[in-house]
Amino acid sequence: MDALPGGLTERLAEYQRLAAQVRALRDGVDGISATAYSPDGLITAVVGGRGELLDLVLDPLIGRDQDATALAEAIAETIRDAAGQATQEATRLTERLVGERSGRHADPTYGPVLYVLDGERERGKRLWER
Repeated sequence: MDALPGGLTERLAEYQRLAAQVRALRDGVDGISATAYSPDGLITAVVGGRGELLDLVLDPLIGRDQDATALAEAIAETIRDAAGQATQEATRLTERLVGERSGRHADPTYGPVLYVLDGERERGKRLWER
């Protein structure tokens, strides 16, 4: 790559690195799924990496429970459990791709962008101190 004026070569390289990380994160999150079961085993929820419900299986025996409110809460809780598992997996993926920063867990949605912005802030400090 030809040298560009004013540090543009480094900025372009940083952009390309960030774009590759974001693409890898997107592809990784798209491949995540998590499954959770209700305590009684009658409800199964499968959730994707973005928290979307992919599958919900209700055992035929669930019909014996006539309390619709309790049933709805059990379904919602099982889905939340699966979504929590998927979020944890997406966070681990983000930490592998951009690293855990300052002891905080990486955010799978904004982590790569925040990582670069933090770097730009530090770079700006160094330029100012010259």
